[in-house]
Amino acid sequence: MARIAIVEDDVWMREELMDILKKEGFDVVAVTVFHDIAHQIATLATDLVLLDINLPGQSGFDLCKSLKSKGIGPILILTSRDKLQDELHGFHLGADDYLTKPCNRDRLLARIQNLLRRFARQPGLIDGGDFSLDPNTYTLYKGSESLVLSANEGKILLALVQSRPEIVSKKALSELLWGTDQFIDENAIQVNLTRLRKTLRPLNLEDQIETVRGQGYRLKEYRR
Repeated sequence: MARIAIVEDDVWMREELMDILKKEGFDVVAVTVFHDIAHQIATLATDLVLLDINLPGQSGFDLCKSLKSKGIGPILILTSRDKLQDELHGFHLGADDYLTKPCNRDRLLARIQNLLRRFARQPGLIDGGDFSLDPNTYTLYKGSESLVLSANEGKILLALVQSRPEIVSKKALSELLWGTDQFIDENAIQVNLTRLRKTLRPLNLEDQIETVRGQGYRLKEYRR
């Protein structure tokens, strides 16, 4: 039985959501104290978080970012805020789906089931030492900060994290990015590494990637 946490300050809406989900057989827990919410949810071992944006004391956007940095998810934002910029901002912070209220009951349940199925097959955050990486969305988390990598950047960083402290060869990167190790354009590989380093610079992580001349690239060995 999947456990779903509801983070909603409107009592009527919260009770309605609880009723709908309980009738579908879900184990439902509701946050009613809107302080240190991320810690509360972390102790509940939830399978999905249903999250409102307009919360007392803390923005749901900030909470979404905090939960994702802890590897908690999936997160379905359910809010009355229907502007495209809000939806895009939610996805940028790691939200896995976004619905506006009022929402059709069957649509809500379908989205929940879809997320539960999808995440049941996916790995969680990968520990990169100074950061964590979501291998599904290529979202990188460092402390309270996060950024979304491009597909190529994400593939490269994931390969480096998974191979650390070993070297990832240029041949392996070519196969990873373009599906072939033939006619490797070393300049194209270098361009992609330069872009990745530039993307990592705001989080002071660009120096984590070492170039091993004539062989490839690797992440510096992490010492706790």
